[in-house]
Amino acid sequence: MAVVIPMTARRLTLSSLLPRMRDRSPALAAGLAGGVLAAGLGLGSFAALVMVLWISSPYPDSGPSGALHVAAALWLLAHGAELVRVDTLAGAPAPVGVTPLLLLALPVWLVRRAARDAVDAGDADGGAEGWAPVSARTVWAGVVVGYLAVGSGAALYAAAGGALRTSWAWAAVCVPAVAVLAAGAGVWSACGHPRGPVDGVLLALPGGLRRPFPGTAEHARLAAAARAAAAGAVVLVGGGALLVASSSVWHAGAAREAFLQLTEGWSGRFAVLLLCVALVPNAAVWGAAYALGPGYLLGAGHVVAPLSSDPAPLLPPFPLLAAVPEAGAGTPWNWAASGVPLVAGVAVGVFAARAATAGAATGRTVSDGTAGAAGPGGSGRTAGTGRAGRTTAPAGEAGEVWSRGRTVGVVVLAGAGCAVLMGALSGLAGGPLGASVLARFGPVWWQVGGAVLLWVVGVGTPVGVAVRGWRCRKRGAAGCARGLGKEKAGKAGARRGVAASAGVAEEELYDFLVPRDAAPGAPPHPFAEAADPFAPIEPPSYVAPRDPFAPIEPPSYVAPRDPFAPIEPPSYVAPPDPFAPLEPVSFLEPGEAPTPPGRATPPRPLTPPQPPVPPAPLAPLAPLAPLAPLAPRELRTPGEPLADVGPVEPVGPAWHGDSAREARWAALREAGEERDEGTDPRR
Repeated sequence: MAVVIPMTARRLTLSSLLPRMRDRSPALAAGLAGGVLAAGLGLGSFAALVMVLWISSPYPDSGPSGALHVAAALWLLAHGAELVRVDTLAGAPAPVGVTPLLLLALPVWLVRRAARDAVDAGDADGGAEGWAPVSARTVWAGVVVGYLAVGSGAALYAAAGGALRTSWAWAAVCVPAVAVLAAGAGVWSACGHPRGPVDGVLLALPGGLRRPFPGTAEHARLAAAARAAAAGAVVLVGGGALLVASSSVWHAGAAREAFLQLTEGWSGRFAVLLLCVALVPNAAVWGAAYALGPGYLLGAGHVVAPLSSDPAPLLPPFPLLAAVPEAGAGTPWNWAASGVPLVAGVAVGVFAARAATAGAATGRTVSDGTAGAAGPGGSGRTAGTGRAGRTTAPAGEAGEVWSRGRTVGVVVLAGAGCAVLMGALSGLAGGPLGASVLARFGPVWWQVGGAVLLWVVGVGTPVGVAVRGWRCRKRGAAGCARGLGKEKAGKAGARRGVAASAGVAEEELYDFLVPRDAAPGAPPHPFAEAADPFAPIEPPSYVAPRDPFAPIEPPSYVAPRDPFAPIEPPSYVAPPDPFAPLEPVSFLEPGEAPTPPGRATPPRPLTPPQPPVPPAPLAPLAPLAPLAPLAPRELRTPGEPLADVGPVEPVGPAWHGDSAREARWAALREAGEERDEGTDPRR
């Protein structure tokens, strides 16, 4: 039962499958529509171009059906699939395997854009309508399936007739490879360039190749090596294009003559011009192979290299072939082409040195092989201790750089990456153009890859070490020494950690498979060591069920309140006595000093009120004398002057006299006595 229980627990039911299918159906439909649209746009572009050339041709040798077959065959050729030319003078089929790299850019861009837009549109719709976010794998699968569905129909149509037939073996390999890689790049870009796919690729590598990339610091060095490799490849291809342009200008007369000899009509010359433009990236790769030393082939046994060039076979006139150097031993002008890989090696070394000393400028953390560090392509961790055998350095310490050994290791990784990239481009840029002599045409991929590795590592290593030392002296020797000391201490800690546990070095690689907050006593990682497939399966821990007949413990009893218990009366506070004597308030007398705080002052006795003083009796008034009769007044004659009466003395009013003043005071005293008799003296 120990084996049956987990299997039955993981069995999916119809109710659980329906929500999954409902959540995945919008993403799958969006991916299918994007893949079909990308393939349709690519086929439509080629069909439109071929139909325009067929219509403008004065002497077409086939009808519209033949032109559409050629368009489908060219679309397959743009994916790297080899074609077979049936109509030849010798009667034997001749392969055509040189893929114009400019045509390859169109399907790659369309598929990548379709996958990225499907993921972005699905996330937007999910946020607006409440759906779950789309699955990147579902979108990727939908784009690939939709694209391959249209591609299969195009391959069947191209093989049905026409002058160019498709090779089923090449079509079955190249078209799915382009769709898978381009769709994966689009989904990865839409998801924000996560580390999971990179870790998945590293997980697929053997243990010996996977061990140098266990932690975050190693991921940072891997990202730095990838940037340096890309820079080296760009310099090589750009230098090759410069060599082709220089040689074309040098042989401008021969190129013009070849262009005019191919055709006489303007439509034919326009078609030749378009073919030359599509083959310009191929010519740039050929120029890079020439500068690296191996050169390229113009037929079986005819090598064109800087040291010597074999005489080329009889080839049809073509403008780009006019730039091929003359046969014979190389001259100093031919040897000067070696400056291109020299510059590429210098670029790789400079990029590696800048990454090695980036911590001295930005304060990034750099520690041992199992510690986390913040850098390009990695994510830093906070200061503290992590799993066994590794510690994290505090972020923000400036002046920490990589050692010379690690810098050289980054250069070697960059050289290997650049070699792989240039080898792939060389394989796509060349191929057969016929049988017998023309069966090998263009650079040989493994020779170009080996030459790139030798040039980049040989030149980039001393340049990287020298630039690293110069940048260390520029930023301060103390900081570099501090960083190297920590690096050596980290190496010693790493060796102790590896000796303690063989799986510690690989633990950081599989962090995306286990939770981050795992306890220190958690079981070992499933990838730390191989599990024995014949080991017995331990049964899960058994938890005994609860006994249904066990006595139930009663809950704790709380006694109720006694309803007959006497009720305690509340505390009584007596109100203040309204008839209590008021405490006297002391006032400061004039000239008396205030009492300092904290010292009590004895109250002064209250002075009893004095009885009011009775007013003095009023004096009797003298009797008034009788008034004398008024004498009659004489009337003044009009115009008679007034008599001079002399100065007039003011007479004060009777109100301000002494007797009136005494009368007023007596009235006020009487009013005060009546008021005192009618009021209570206590109040």
